[in-house]
Amino acid sequence: MKNIRNKVATLKTKISILAVCALFVPIGCTDLEEEVFSEVTESSFVPSESDIVSVMASAYTPMRYVMGWQGWFDLQEEPADMFITPTRPNGWDDGGTYKRMHFHEWSSTQWQPRNTWINCFNGINSANRVILQIESEQLPVSAEQATSIISEMRALRALYYSMLVDSHGNVPIIASYGDDLPVQSSREEVYNFIVSELTEVIPSLTETVDTSTYGRMTKWAAYHVLARVYLNSEVYAGTTNWDKVIDACNEIIDSGAFQLSESYSDIFSTDNESNSELVFAIPYDQIFAGQWNAHMKMLLPDHRLVFGMQAQPWGGSSCNPQFIDSYSPTDKRLSDTWLMGDQLSASDGSVVMTLVKEMPSIYDCDFTDGFRCGKYEIEPGATGGLSVDFPFLRYTDVLMMKAEALLRTGSSDEAASIVTQVRARSFDDLADATVTGAELEGDTTVQYGTLAEDGTIADAGDQATVPYGRFLDELGWEFAGEARRRTDLIRFGVYQTKSWYNHTPKGDYTTIFPIGLEELNTNSNLSQNPGY
Repeated sequence: MKNIRNKVATLKTKISILAVCALFVPIGCTDLEEEVFSEVTESSFVPSESDIVSVMASAYTPMRYVMGWQGWFDLQEEPADMFITPTRPNGWDDGGTYKRMHFHEWSSTQWQPRNTWINCFNGINSANRVILQIESEQLPVSAEQATSIISEMRALRALYYSMLVDSHGNVPIIASYGDDLPVQSSREEVYNFIVSELTEVIPSLTETVDTSTYGRMTKWAAYHVLARVYLNSEVYAGTTNWDKVIDACNEIIDSGAFQLSESYSDIFSTDNESNSELVFAIPYDQIFAGQWNAHMKMLLPDHRLVFGMQAQPWGGSSCNPQFIDSYSPTDKRLSDTWLMGDQLSASDGSVVMTLVKEMPSIYDCDFTDGFRCGKYEIEPGATGGLSVDFPFLRYTDVLMMKAEALLRTGSSDEAASIVTQVRARSFDDLADATVTGAELEGDTTVQYGTLAEDGTIADAGDQATVPYGRFLDELGWEFAGEARRRTDLIRFGVYQTKSWYNHTPKGDYTTIFPIGLEELNTNSNLSQNPGY
């Protein structure tokens, strides 16, 4: 199986070793002279690298819910301008939860924001527990191992906080295990904490990129998170840090540890763990780590015949036609990302169904209305959990973050050169792939405005030019369906101003989510975010 299976086996080994060690703890014996029959004792046990990975595993596990039910993926995509989950003949009204996400009318009981809060703090809590175990010498590790483990856990904790500062903004900073009723911090304080933590631990993180560090926070993954936080620093803290974005990206680029994948689709294949783009991946496995079920929400029930699946998908989410219309017809990312038109049987090649681009209304769509996301490989025999590792941080993002920072600081031609390099693998003709700095500085090509049932613009809404909107389009085409569209739209000022599909803007306060009612009720130190 994949890397996750090795981790499961390692964890079982660790449990066995700890059980053996427990045999040598005194439990009321009167004869203190003990004959040792094993060479492994609590005092002599020196954990190997695989043992250390097992100790840290619990802190990484909550990351798997990124692609789980109403997890980070839904939080980033449902309120944005790309994914729509309308009511269909088989349901999907779900008490209006998806409509509220689309309309930006969520409440403090909405599950998408709460799940992200809960999962991130579960990860933070586990990281803090591991740090406590090391600092209190509960685990027999060397000084060098202790520094390595604590640095990695702090970097992972910063990753969780980078998600929370984006989603909820004003959250408690919990820097130690077992704190009582933590005090709420401002969004700017959380931002400063993330930057400080990453800056401090980066020198102690490993530079190794191989199977032993796969799915873990390396020096390069930490730089990547730091660059992302700097990229959005104006949103989080009111200040821009474009030069720091470039510096952090250059650290990764100059390492030579990563390169653009020759094939766009290979990044999202079932066996993508060896792909050269993956800076930080979340390992999934349909047997051992089956939390990936986003494909079940997007594919139709009859797609089981198209892909030879064991599971029957549920047929909810599809793509806003306005975004589909923005693609160049020669851009292969269109067909690499979206399932369109006739869907053919895996067994005999017959037409099982035909997907159409049009989606009349979020209140009522047919089964086949809207193109579906087909970016992530569906292997024959696929179940309710995929084995595709999610590319949470990938090298193309490093290049595009650098390009955006260059674009925003007046080096548009240099930015265009990078964007052209990224586009080149998805176009047969280099002339079609080439963009200029002037183009990237221009307006978005997405035709915003609410749609009538016949697909025409019903109400254009705000039609002001989006500065660098053409670069925003590039981010959309390259990273469609990668759980980031909401963040990008906010940074470019689109999320809080433009209308799309059946959505009209509700105001700046919607750029962060409300804190859950249950969280407010259990911690009197928390105050609800403004506007809710």
